[in-house]
Amino acid sequence: QVRVVESGGGSVQAGGSLRLSCAASGEAFGLYHMGWFRQIPGTEREFVAAIKRSGDTTYYTNSVKGRFTVSRDSAQNSADLQMNSLKVEDTAVYYCALSRRWLGLRRDDYDYWGEGTQVTVSS
Repeated sequence: QVRVVESGGGSVQAGGSLRLSCAASGEAFGLYHMGWFRQIPGTEREFVAAIKRSGDTTYYTNSVKGRFTVSRDSAQNSADLQMNSLKVEDTAVYYCALSRRWLGLRRDDYDYWGEGTQVTVSS
């Protein structure tokens, strides 16, 4: 069993930055590609970004390209999502997830999920 925990959420004004972290338990982290999703209450969970288990390939949804950067440190069983130039519409609960499949863009493509961390961007 793999346990995934997100941290780093909070409140920030539009134009500001936040860095989210994802920590995974066990030695299995290196076997998985990692994705970030976000969800506003009452809506579908939305893909944000993903990084291959090798760390050499990333993919972003169009709305965050150029503003968000995903990275990982396999030695630390962790991954980060650096979010710059934040917009009000980035407000959501952000989730980290692990998948054996590349490229997973849907919730069902992922095997393990964290409980999420709230990001609130105010104008």
